[in-house]
Amino acid sequence: MDVTDASRPYLRIATEEAWAPPELIDLYRRHLSERTIDDVGFESLMGYFLGSSHPQPRSVVERLQDAAARRLADMDATGIDHQVLAMTAPGTQVLDADEGSRVARLANDRLAAICQANPTRFSALAAVSYEDVGAAVAELRRAVTDLGLKGLILNDHIRGSYIDDPRFAPILAELEALDVPLYLHPHSPPNSMIAPYREAGLDGAIHGFGASAGLHLLRIITSGVFDRHPRLRVVVGHLGEGLPFWLFRIDHMHAKQVASGRYEQIQPLRQRPSEYFSTNIWLTTSGMPWEPAIMFTRDVVGADRVMYAMDYPYQFEESEVAAQDALPISDAEKSAFFELTARRVFGLDF
Repeated sequence: MDVTDASRPYLRIATEEAWAPPELIDLYRRHLSERTIDDVGFESLMGYFLGSSHPQPRSVVERLQDAAARRLADMDATGIDHQVLAMTAPGTQVLDADEGSRVARLANDRLAAICQANPTRFSALAAVSYEDVGAAVAELRRAVTDLGLKGLILNDHIRGSYIDDPRFAPILAELEALDVPLYLHPHSPPNSMIAPYREAGLDGAIHGFGASAGLHLLRIITSGVFDRHPRLRVVVGHLGEGLPFWLFRIDHMHAKQVASGRYEQIQPLRQRPSEYFSTNIWLTTSGMPWEPAIMFTRDVVGADRVMYAMDYPYQFEESEVAAQDALPISDAEKSAFFELTARRVFGLDF
């Protein structure tokens, strides 16, 4: 299959595509050298990518920092018409408020310029420092209303805290007011969770990422975030970090826990946990170009809730584009899968 064939009746919009300004990479290098960030996952993940001499991680780091000729050439070679860019994990979320706010503002300005230079090829999500909620709300508003960015990236836990914590509610309220989505992206598990993953070499994308981000999403659901913020839209990659497979059991056991009163944190919701996947949550196929899993997930949560993503540059494979182009669905369904759902969820207007 020729993935670059432009005769197909839809565009391919890739919705979880990582990017980093060189200043962030330099900052990570300094923190790694000085050991000033107490985050085992950060040291494991970025220590590998920034400290390895192997050509594969070096290529990823180079591609992360490019949003011009090299990235466009890669997109053309794999038939990707448009990327939704977002700051790579862990983003600002291992930094203190001052560093995080400075990097977020720089990144948002840079992303806006990238999108303005190539509006048909790039859109982008904003970054903020979650350590200062008031500043985060102001920067999110600036990024969306002044710069034209299309949502907010959340790279999993916030130095061990989660977005369902009531202190982050103003950020969620601002997302509702701006009518833009939150993209929940994985990071390595926090220090309180990572040890058994790390000792088995499972702390990265092989399982630790999904376990941590899946926990985060389930916390959002069961804590009542969507009941308190009913217009909040959340997008999650990797086909929902395993949760679609567990939805029957989650619904069943959530109801039992509510009835038992065993946990004060587990309270009645307006819907069953699974139903929020039909009202507030959308999933992307980043890193999961596997037909059985995609078709299962479409069946469980609804075809209109699943859209395409590549996970560039971490998982950059032409064969994976071809595999999803060959899904056993109609051209109309492929149009929604590759293009129209992303346009609707992210408000893309190119």
